[in-house]
Amino acid sequence: MQTPVLTAEQLDAVLARAEPLHDASAIEHALERMAAAIEERLAGSNPVVLGVMTGAIVPLGRLLPQLGFALEVDYIHATRYHGSTVGRDLVWLARPQTPLRGRTVLVVDDILDEGHTLAGIVQECRDEGAEAVFTAVLVDKPNVRRVPGLAADFSGLEVPDRYVFGAGMDYRGYLRNVDGIYAAHRDDEG
Repeated sequence: MQTPVLTAEQLDAVLARAEPLHDASAIEHALERMAAAIEERLAGSNPVVLGVMTGAIVPLGRLLPQLGFALEVDYIHATRYHGSTVGRDLVWLARPQTPLRGRTVLVVDDILDEGHTLAGIVQECRDEGAEAVFTAVLVDKPNVRRVPGLAADFSGLEVPDRYVFGAGMDYRGYLRNVDGIYAAHRDDEG
């Protein structure tokens, strides 16, 4: 499904109607807490850090400089959404190029919602022979649709079960660059 082209005016209106949930300062503090917890747990393990495209671009870019230990960076691109707000089967667009066999892996994503994509990625890493797989998400969105038993090892902020965007998360393919986390107005969710 093709993402619809929205005008700058439409996107400005979406942002104006949206409810602010976390500002830039809250995001920065959350990333600092996450980095400290990750460093405590993974320092010395020489992990492969996998950013889940495309949402992880912003949180991963802000998290990496705060990790003061040796690591490798790669990416993985798997999606269920294809520009839609409704998930379908997991589709692999890119697998990591770094061999994972025997390695500690840290999967970084923007949000943990239902968790089907993250669960599939974790399983893929295990299938590729990773010794240990950890997950880090900037945002945790608890809800009843979550894969049973799935939780991120490291998470920064919590949001309600609403359509959220900003700090890497998109609104219909846009607004990932907004330095804050917002809940779309109910009229803009569909």
